[in-house]
Amino acid sequence: MTNRSTGPRSTGTRSTGPRRTLRRPAALLLAAALATPLFAGCGSTGAAAPVELRASAPASRPAVDPAQVAATAAATDAFGLDLLHTLTAQPDAADRNLVVSPSGLATLLAMLLPGARGTTAEELAKALHTGLTPQQYALATGELNRPVPATGKLTLSRSDDVWTQRGLSVAPDYLATLAAAFDTGVHQTDFAKDPDGARKTVNETVEKATDGRIKDLFGQGAITQDTRLVLTDALCLKAEWASAFKPSHTADRPFHKLDGSAPAVPTMGQTGDFKYADGSGGIAGEPWQAVELPYADGGLVMDLIVPAQGGFADFAKSLDQPQLDRILGALAERPVDLQLPRFHFGTSEELTPALRSLGVRAAFDGADFGGITKDPLVVGTVVQKATVEVDEKGTVAAAGSGAGMEAAAAPQADKPVRLHLDRPFLFLIRDTRGGAPLFLGQVTDPQAR
Repeated sequence: MTNRSTGPRSTGTRSTGPRRTLRRPAALLLAAALATPLFAGCGSTGAAAPVELRASAPASRPAVDPAQVAATAAATDAFGLDLLHTLTAQPDAADRNLVVSPSGLATLLAMLLPGARGTTAEELAKALHTGLTPQQYALATGELNRPVPATGKLTLSRSDDVWTQRGLSVAPDYLATLAAAFDTGVHQTDFAKDPDGARKTVNETVEKATDGRIKDLFGQGAITQDTRLVLTDALCLKAEWASAFKPSHTADRPFHKLDGSAPAVPTMGQTGDFKYADGSGGIAGEPWQAVELPYADGGLVMDLIVPAQGGFADFAKSLDQPQLDRILGALAERPVDLQLPRFHFGTSEELTPALRSLGVRAAFDGADFGGITKDPLVVGTVVQKATVEVDEKGTVAAAGSGAGMEAAAAPQADKPVRLHLDRPFLFLIRDTRGGAPLFLGQVTDPQAR
């Protein structure tokens, strides 16, 4: 497995932040982990010992159409909003903190898509909002994740890996696509003989890639003797603000929660020139304000969108990708008196129900991953862990994503139906081309002549 450090990178006219990826293992378990302890460096990754490196990525990438890259960026935005809406629609979830990594999960699915066939591939592509071929989508996603040199104030590293059951025959074309798009490392392990040992090895790799921030990505029992393939993605970000907040300006100020309470929380403050926009109508009819905070060394930003008091639920539920584009497109520089609470939290999600609700069903049930291997595989579980921390100096984040595939249960043979022609019966001989009955009769005594 390799580790890639990246700095900021701009794609298109929008300030979208960097599109990078860390390497992950490939199995039919999907998991994403995002973590962010502030300003500790992003760790390097390495294959843990009993894993054997079997293949590595090519030295160069194929050229990718910029229009396909732009379309994939917009599709990832739409997919991320779908995921957010689905997760917050769960009971008691709309009013809780939540952080997800759309890029991490989209990259995992982009690693899975080239091996999918039929309905399995169609459902994945629809959920990802892409009309590109699986290979085009993988290459475009890899281009979004392509590294650029790190700087002293911003580091973004990403790592992608494929882990296979020892002895599993994986299609060379599939591995070549992953290598070309994501620079994946491919490793062999033995899920069948030591599933928990393999799980620990995969988890340790993600943990190292996130500098210890994502632990136990795959929980106890998530990888079993039936696991045959695992895909993982790890993402680690450290970024300082272009304009840092002065600690002396931080004070306890009220924060008005959805339940009507207003506890005092540590809130940062500064006045400066930022990209800003506001408006009303169009999104649940609710007024809103938005500001863009750039990180040092350019390219990477944090956009904050604040609906009017009392309008958060309707606004968040109604926000879609075209509306988000309009908000970000309206941002223009002006003086802003800014206050922002410090925050640090984490979430852990089992994403199988969310993906099912987004129309990805065949991958978990009657999956066709014939482009990966002839062995029948299904997606076993999809997980994401994430933490984020924001303070006066900036932001540190790490993400790890993983997908695990397991052997599909062999179809059970139908129980034979009992039919003994031991009594009189009718018979029919017909021409199936036109349906005409050629002979029609009955048998009451088989020995009669």
